Amino acid sequence: MEKNVNLTEGKTRKRKASDEAQTFPHLALDELNEDLLEKILSCLPASSFFRLRSVCKRWSSVSASTTFRIACSQIPFRDPWFLMVDQDLDHSIILDISERNWKSLNKPRCVNQSNQASWIAVASSGGLVCFRSTTGEFMACNPLTGTCREVPPAHETQPLLAIAMSSSHKNSSSYRIVLVAGELPNLCYRVFDSEKNKWEGEVSLYRKAESSPETELAGGDTLYFLNKSGDVVATNMQRNPSRQFLAVMSIKDGEEIAYFLSHSGSVVACNITRRTFHEYPRLLPVCYEYSIDVVICNKEMAVVVLSEFFETASLRLWRFSEVEKAWKQVAAMPPAMSHELFGKKADINCVGCGNMIFVCINSNDFSRYVIYNVVTNEWLELPKCIVDGKAKDFMSVFSFEPRLEASV
Repeated sequence: MEKNVNLTEGKTRKRKASDEAQTFPHLALDELNEDLLEKILSCLPASSFFRLRSVCKRWSSVSASTTFRIACSQIPFRDPWFLMVDQDLDHSIILDISERNWKSLNKPRCVNQSNQASWIAVASSGGLVCFRSTTGEFMACNPLTGTCREVPPAHETQPLLAIAMSSSHKNSSSYRIVLVAGELPNLCYRVFDSEKNKWEGEVSLYRKAESSPETELAGGDTLYFLNKSGDVVATNMQRNPSRQFLAVMSIKDGEEIAYFLSHSGSVVACNITRRTFHEYPRLLPVCYEYSIDVVICNKEMAVVVLSEFFETASLRLWRFSEVEKAWKQVAAMPPAMSHELFGKKADINCVGCGNMIFVCINSNDFSRYVIYNVVTNEWLELPKCIVDGKAKDFMSVFSFEPRLEASV
């Protein structure tokens, strides 16, 4: 489409710009020294990093330099990208929250080259995502650069319960993968240390004295009950493959804690530093149909619950009060938004990042994606992701910071 241009206006603007340049001379980017140029370019949005190479030879050289990655590591926080997982376990779509648009992402080279196993995202931290194959191997990956590294086999000897990942802000190549295994109340954990490139020995976890053992079904037993529709429902939670073993990590009072959901939906906290665990009181009765997920938001653990009551649906955020030893509601989706979820028999999968919580809501014939800002108390419904003229449906989501410097 041609654009009409006012030639007179163009000359006026050109002459004015020329006059300003003579009066107020500007320093061109190509006149900057290397260090200053790297600091400036490192402040650009992550999505622009790949375009640096096409600007000029110098910028292309800068984008590939080690010192530029060091400059990028000095940026304390980047707006997160959300890695989406669809029903076919495809990980090729991300949501760029800074630009509020969907982007296609190339699969990691290791995933493309592996024909022996199907890789599934299971955890994330910092700029990295942890994948697990259907045969039990693990792989750490930087989705932004596509670099990845297969982790030595863990040789699990007990039933796997949870997988968590933590990374260091001070060292972009340092990360840990934590596996929690066993059956309540007999739990243990193992840690993979990237700096040592090996799994540490198995460590037993002991129940804290004040923990209430009755909060969990004995031996992981499953109860069955009739819901309002007359369907038989099991108390044993059924989660999709990418969220089956999901745990979230947090540093509380200098101690590393992994939180995950038990088979019956109660929240379990494993203190890796003290080698103890405890179960939180159940939020809702065991014979109650609802969907629940645990997140870390603003460095605190919270749970998101989707339930139905009095012919409507509600989506609420809860935190546990250590003073009152009880769950306290801190936020709720506006009724006009949550009522549309009534009768959908939807499942929620959530992830927290900074002051945001991404809620992925889906069922067999329904999908919806919402971001909640805990600071502004705003709920934002995201537009559908359209690929080849069709809307993509996602069943789970993982967050990561798009960081070039994060290495595996």
